[in-house]
Amino acid sequence: MQVRMQIPLKIAVTVSNDLVTDQRVQKVCQSLIDRGHTPFLIGRKLPASPEMPSLPYKTQRLNLGFHTGPAFYAMLNLRLFFRLLFMRCDAIHANDLDTVLPAYLVAKLRGKQLVYDTHEYFTGVPELSNRPLVRKTWKRIERFIFKRVDKLITVNNSIAQLYKKDYGKELRIMRNIPSKTSGFKPAQRSEYGFEEDTFLIILQGNGINKDRGAEEAVEMIKHIEKAVLIIAGSGDVIPELKKYVSGNGLDQKVRFLPRMHYSTLMGITAFCNLGLSFDKDSNINYRFSLPNKLFDYIRAGIPVLATDLPEVSTIILTYKTGLVTNDLSPSNLTQIVEKLRSDKALLQQFKENCRIASLELNWEEEAEILNDWYGKVK
Repeated sequence: MQVRMQIPLKIAVTVSNDLVTDQRVQKVCQSLIDRGHTPFLIGRKLPASPEMPSLPYKTQRLNLGFHTGPAFYAMLNLRLFFRLLFMRCDAIHANDLDTVLPAYLVAKLRGKQLVYDTHEYFTGVPELSNRPLVRKTWKRIERFIFKRVDKLITVNNSIAQLYKKDYGKELRIMRNIPSKTSGFKPAQRSEYGFEEDTFLIILQGNGINKDRGAEEAVEMIKHIEKAVLIIAGSGDVIPELKKYVSGNGLDQKVRFLPRMHYSTLMGITAFCNLGLSFDKDSNINYRFSLPNKLFDYIRAGIPVLATDLPEVSTIILTYKTGLVTNDLSPSNLTQIVEKLRSDKALLQQFKENCRIASLELNWEEEAEILNDWYGKVK
């Protein structure tokens, strides 16, 4: 590819989260730095937000006063509009539909370049499925944006095709895959109180919500001897799961770990035996999801057991890094895990395939499209 050379750009990057665990956005910012540009990442502060890690670019987390509902989105968009309006920047990289409207308005007013990076089929999220008026509002905003913005990115081919069907626009694809340089040090099991001969199964996620399979994973682990399920992250179902685990005497079978920095999470993932991705085909967004945890498991070198969703199964079956299933019943999941645990040769082959796949699946290849729109200074 012939790379277009140009002057360094100051690029505002907008998100609606608290920045700490958004690996995709952090990788975009690092890739912009690698190309000679200067990103400035803007998000929001939550009451339970961890401290920001040390990053090689400036960040700002807005205190909004609201954290959910219409008041939150109104305040977020208002604060972002004025922050972008009065900051020095040459371009805006807006992530997801809840930050793109103020970004578009400022880009239009100030004649700045705008790239819209949508991480999901936003109006297909389950939170909107039973809220037709709210969904209609977001759909109108989305239609307005797609008619006026041409530099569009999304996370996989299935979602790109959905948007193309809706709006007739071509979207570039930039999957959320770990960087070749995203180093981490494998932790020791003893640091977390796990015995060496325990079969450890991990479910990662910063959106462990309904229909993401956490409940089925807990039911499964009850039937597997000398095994522990680690649920690492946050989500709507976590409080109820904790009550269920405590009330059913499963505290020795299920370990909950909070949100944590990426390198720490990957260190823990690397000493596990199996990674789970149990998203259900309950809505269009879950059906075509390509979750970060899938690539994190592969990067950490552990086999994957996942639901047979199109984008997920394509990766697992192409690179032979694990197994897929359509049956999340405890008996079926238990049978699969017991078979995997007893077949050490198959487990080892999956681990080796993960190592090989991680050499090909890397952020550096995905991020090449940033050259086309921002150019490359160095």
